[in-house]
Amino acid sequence: MWTKDNIPDLSGQVAVVTGANSGIGYETAKALYEKGTEVVIAARNLEKANNAIRKIKLESKVEGRLRVCRLDLASLSQISEFSKIFFNEYDHLDILINNAGVMCPPASKTLDGFELQFGVNYLGHYALTGHLLPLLRNSDQARIVTLSSGAATLVDGIDFGNLRLEKNYDQWREYATSKLANILFTYELDRKLKNINSPIISIASHPGVTRTDLQRYIPREELENMLTEFDHVMEPWQGALSTLFAATDKNVRGGQFFGPDGENEYTGFPTLSMHSSAAMENTYLAEELWGYAEKVTNVKFNF
Repeated sequence: MWTKDNIPDLSGQVAVVTGANSGIGYETAKALYEKGTEVVIAARNLEKANNAIRKIKLESKVEGRLRVCRLDLASLSQISEFSKIFFNEYDHLDILINNAGVMCPPASKTLDGFELQFGVNYLGHYALTGHLLPLLRNSDQARIVTLSSGAATLVDGIDFGNLRLEKNYDQWREYATSKLANILFTYELDRKLKNINSPIISIASHPGVTRTDLQRYIPREELENMLTEFDHVMEPWQGALSTLFAATDKNVRGGQFFGPDGENEYTGFPTLSMHSSAAMENTYLAEELWGYAEKVTNVKFNF
């Protein structure tokens, strides 16, 4: 049974965790901080992020470094601004955790006109990773962990004609599409990194069934009815373990996908995920999605 106690000493490493002001992101940042990592909490709400820092320091018995930097994944220009600030203050990046997400909001768009879930969960993290890649290249052991979900198996492709709310809005379909995009991104990035023999590895994780603020848009009664279908719902510290394993364990390899080891991967402790589908493994779809993201974000990866 792997827990955060298995994380090795990470002194001297720098990590960025998106959406780390609460839930799984908070627990991820806290665990990395406790192992000596300098953690940058990248979040849209600075007040909540600073409160998270104060809470982490109260709960942890270590003296590390925690910083806050504003990051709005719904704005491509602000992602670029965040990256410029980061470049001015750091010369390398060891761990990038693409954690932040939106789940089932009312129909809405990013500042750049994309359906909010696709724009934040996928396009924002695509752009962020591309901007920060030069600093990841300056690390001898950099890892990029992107959070997906078992929901990625619920759709059989990407409808490129409905990424700006051109058609009817289905909140669960759009969420599943964004999570399929996350896993396709992870696998395609891994292939590109391996093609140039880069030491950077790209990995995916999913948290299983964990109660967090991510579910805030789901009506309370509907949410409680959903959660009662499961024998156990994990707390955020446990839901974060798959991500932490992907980010730190020495046996992890690029292109792997981790989730809980329980039945249907709903709960448990980190193991290789068995979630798969034809769409998730479709290299042509992954290439098409990459090309789409590159075009609409104007972010090209400097491999």
